[in-house]
Amino acid sequence: MAYAFDTLGYAKRLRNAGVSQEQAEAHAETAREFVMGELVTRSDLQAAMDNLALRLTLRLGVMLATGLATSIGLLAAIIKF
Repeated sequence: MAYAFDTLGYAKRLRNAGVSQEQAEAHAETAREFVMGELVTRSDLQAAMDNLALRLTLRLGVMLATGLATSIGLLAAIIKF
């Protein structure tokens, strides 16, 4: 999802506050480049959370399988004695 940044409105507000037109436009363009470039959307966060949940589920499954295999191996060793 893309978000629009109203650079014209932003620059206009700065000019109304006493900032020169050149500085207001430069400030608005800089804000658009740096702030909007780092903006994270809800879908970005959801995708990251889904990825993390999958990774944690896989790790838990591996840990449980390893623990079960170790327990079975120990039980087999005890039975042999």
